[in-house]
Amino acid sequence: MLHNETGKMLFEKYAKNLPIIDYHCHISPKMIAENYQFKNAYELFLGGDHYKWRQMRTNGIDERFITGDADDYEKWEKFAETMPLLIGNPLYHWTHLELKRYFCIDEGLCPETAKDIWDRVNSLLATEEYRVQGLICKSNVEIICTTDAPYDTLEYHKQLKDFGTKVVPAFRPDLSDINCDIPERMDYFHENGCRLSDHAVDDMSDETIEKLIYLGEEYAKRGWVWQLHIGAMRNNNTRMFEKLGADTGFDSVNDFQIAEGLSKILDSLEKKDALPKTVLYTLNPKDNYVLGTMLGNFQGGGIPGKIQFGSGWWFNDQRDGMESQMRALANLGMLSRFVGMLTDSRSFVSYTRHEYFRRILCNLIGKWVEDGEYTSDEKILKKIVEGICYYNAKEYFDF
Repeated sequence: MLHNETGKMLFEKYAKNLPIIDYHCHISPKMIAENYQFKNAYELFLGGDHYKWRQMRTNGIDERFITGDADDYEKWEKFAETMPLLIGNPLYHWTHLELKRYFCIDEGLCPETAKDIWDRVNSLLATEEYRVQGLICKSNVEIICTTDAPYDTLEYHKQLKDFGTKVVPAFRPDLSDINCDIPERMDYFHENGCRLSDHAVDDMSDETIEKLIYLGEEYAKRGWVWQLHIGAMRNNNTRMFEKLGADTGFDSVNDFQIAEGLSKILDSLEKKDALPKTVLYTLNPKDNYVLGTMLGNFQGGGIPGKIQFGSGWWFNDQRDGMESQMRALANLGMLSRFVGMLTDSRSFVSYTRHEYFRRILCNLIGKWVEDGEYTSDEKILKKIVEGICYYNAKEYFDF
């Protein structure tokens, strides 16, 4: 990922060892609180990971070996069969980075190495050091924001007050079920450390716009940041949805028009002086310039980067997607104020994606420097890289 000397220098000196602020993820607070111990490599690497399930299906693997009743090692073997075919796919990079960073395994995962890697990973997973809390500590994670339903008791967050990594809830109301109890639940979340919300925005209907405006006002009252994840088309395969449920690998990119509705939401709140800090994500790269220009309409109030263009998300959290998002932000706004990467993951070893992102960021900046498009002043470059990788998020989310 690092193809120029400036990028290599910036990564090694300034990005590589910074702590991680994971301000949006889907890992289980219950598993953290109980310091869960994974049974085996399948459960750690493939349990609940619909990214990998999609590619196994593409490789013709029967569902029995993906989400079905096959033995865990049989499923691992089928994953190992699939891995060598993933040339150009980020799963190839992510998986091998996870094997390297957590288990010191350099070999490529393939049918010939599957059993040896299975045994080596499992022997470490059986130790105390490789329980969930140990994996988090190995990852140098400072803050985790989980994603939690409004009626969650937050009992596990309360149990984690003394854990070295700060684990706080993020409020995730279902837009189809907004009711009068929502402000009360927001207050409860606020009392328990919540300062962020998250919304899946899968349409721009009048009803959705109205609900978002209402929620935005409530967030502004509490000084929260809200995140809008725009543009998914979910549960496309009805037969498999009925069999397996949501979040099992049958979602894709939507192409509805977002500009007018998004402007209406932000402007309605701005007119009331009730626009909270906002992070906007798009799943469809066609809308990179929509978000990149929409940001500039509502900046200000003495808050650096008040409206953020969120990192490449879901299908875009790979090299091309990340570079496209950062180039659009740099062209149209201010990359230096960007709050950087998040995992958006259910996996406890996906923190290597921050390394992946940091390499891509440093390479991109390094190329601009070596092409003569930006100063080579190391002091300035250090501030930009460290800001995007860590300090901007720490300041923006008031952590």
